[in-house]
Amino acid sequence: MILPAGAAPEARLLLASRALRAFADGFVAILLPAYLLALGLGQWEVGLISSATLLGSALLTLALGAWGHRFPRRRLLAAAALLMSATGLAVAGLSGFWPLLLVAFVGTINPSAGDVSIFLPLEHARLAEAAQGEARTALFARYTFTGALLASVGALAAGLPDALAALGIDRLAALRAMFALYGLIGCAVLLLYLRLPAAAPALEVAPPAPLGPSRGIVARLAALFALDAFAGGLLVNTLLALWLFERFGLSLAAAGVFFFWAGLLTAASQLAAPWVARRIGLLNTMVFTHVPANIFLILAAFAASLPVALGLLFLRALLSQMDVPTRAAFVMAVVTPSERAAAASFTAVPRSLAAAAGPTLGGLLFAGSWLAAPLVACGALKIAYDLALWRAFRKLRPEA
Repeated sequence: MILPAGAAPEARLLLASRALRAFADGFVAILLPAYLLALGLGQWEVGLISSATLLGSALLTLALGAWGHRFPRRRLLAAAALLMSATGLAVAGLSGFWPLLLVAFVGTINPSAGDVSIFLPLEHARLAEAAQGEARTALFARYTFTGALLASVGALAAGLPDALAALGIDRLAALRAMFALYGLIGCAVLLLYLRLPAAAPALEVAPPAPLGPSRGIVARLAALFALDAFAGGLLVNTLLALWLFERFGLSLAAAGVFFFWAGLLTAASQLAAPWVARRIGLLNTMVFTHVPANIFLILAAFAASLPVALGLLFLRALLSQMDVPTRAAFVMAVVTPSERAAAASFTAVPRSLAAAAGPTLGGLLFAGSWLAAPLVACGALKIAYDLALWRAFRKLRPEA
């Protein structure tokens, strides 16, 4: 895996771990609603369990931001990988709503298009130490590109249960096997983390510390990111898959193909993000690509046919995630080096907390037959976030 010039070699391990986790997240986000429906649960329960995953991740990330600087990051990453493995095996072996809700709350299942787990701030902090300046933005772009690409491949794997069912294998057993695979991937991620050097790379200029001089900036960013995350929570990939199942009767295999191509478009756009950021700046890249993406989402809600809806969603995928690498680089650039881990955590926590409310509300709207409402609300709120972010930070020009 080719790294940007000036990046530390350990970045390869972090990119590889991101690839494995993204592959697992790619099929789990699509299979989760199908699995829960196959167990006899309803749309509201799907939304509630999705919310529990995000809420649990938020609380874990909050604890990480408050006390994580006291422990070696490699040890914390290894513990997160063990939790991922246990989560997959537990979900594969359970059937009741309340046990599944508990595992969703304490585990690492990710129902969304992006990474909202405890892994995110830990890996971001080490990535930020592995490169500087434009090389850092390029490294974050590789990181998000890798995630988007492998998530799209994982989405194709979501069609395996239906393929196995066609061969005579019980469909529910095939769905359980996919969650067991998720747990095994957690073991592979653990092995990668154990190969990370115990000490931070030589590029690190200060030991981790709690928030200090950058507290005000981080607080404003966290509040705005929370609005964006709440909007995104209304339509995490699990609920978008549910919308496609309910609105157009899409099969698991067809949904997997859609998410595969959408993921490829997302991955390609994230590779272009550093190039765009060098020309118009990090903030402008975040805002001016996000607004049209959410206009496409609103239009998709009212599409009269499946091809039109998918076309609009593909256009959204081409633009909606270009802000992810630039947002991460922006946060790392506007805080002091010693605050980066804490800043990553405290900007991630409000995102996860706010996002946690979204799936439950989205599930309720679906259950009430208001199928267009989550898409419209998601797009409108995200546009409001974009405009507020640009107004608040347009005069700040960190190094891209």
